[in-house]
Amino acid sequence: MLKIGDRIKIRREQLKMTQDELAQAMGYKSRSSINKIEKGVNEPPQSIIVKLAKLLKTTPAYLMGWEDEQNTYGTDITVLSAKYDNIKPVTLKRFPMLGEIACGEPIFADEDKEHCVMADMDINADFCLTAKGDSMINARINDGDIVFIKEMPIVDNGEIAAVIIGDEATLKRVYYYKEQNKLVLNPENPKYEPLVYVNNELETIRILGKAVYFMSAL
Repeated sequence: MLKIGDRIKIRREQLKMTQDELAQAMGYKSRSSINKIEKGVNEPPQSIIVKLAKLLKTTPAYLMGWEDEQNTYGTDITVLSAKYDNIKPVTLKRFPMLGEIACGEPIFADEDKEHCVMADMDINADFCLTAKGDSMINARINDGDIVFIKEMPIVDNGEIAAVIIGDEATLKRVYYYKEQNKLVLNPENPKYEPLVYVNNELETIRILGKAVYFMSAL
């Protein structure tokens, strides 16, 4: 049975496209990323498969091996959209991935295009991050999920936000009590205790923004 990499290579060669050309269209720095995908070294996430399918004028289902026929599209999608008003092309946007936290300042992958995330352009977010651990599972955010964040320094009580604590970022439900000058960061898993900060301790805390969407890793 053909694997994803095999199907990508076959379709690329059918279109007489080089690895360099496909890598450039994907926004990669070199053809090595395409080479690794075709050889099965790297397994592309769903968002990358969607973009590859569009560039290779086929469907994500074909690349995934869910259908045997290519059912190619590309320029034809505009014709289909005009004929069938219920068919709409997917428009993707690049979202920078939150990297390390250095001295309280987040580092985003703006220049590292391979670590940005392609997702629906309608998502109103400024960046994304990968959830770690199981502290937010009751909010349906699991380890490895990609969470999209709308940048803002203040969120309403009860909203889930990306928060910097020292040199680390965490996702928690935020509650701020102005009269007590107290911030409570609540996990969504009963086995974890809330994180509580008061007075001068708040100087080490910074809210990056509100969680607005998530993409499951499963």
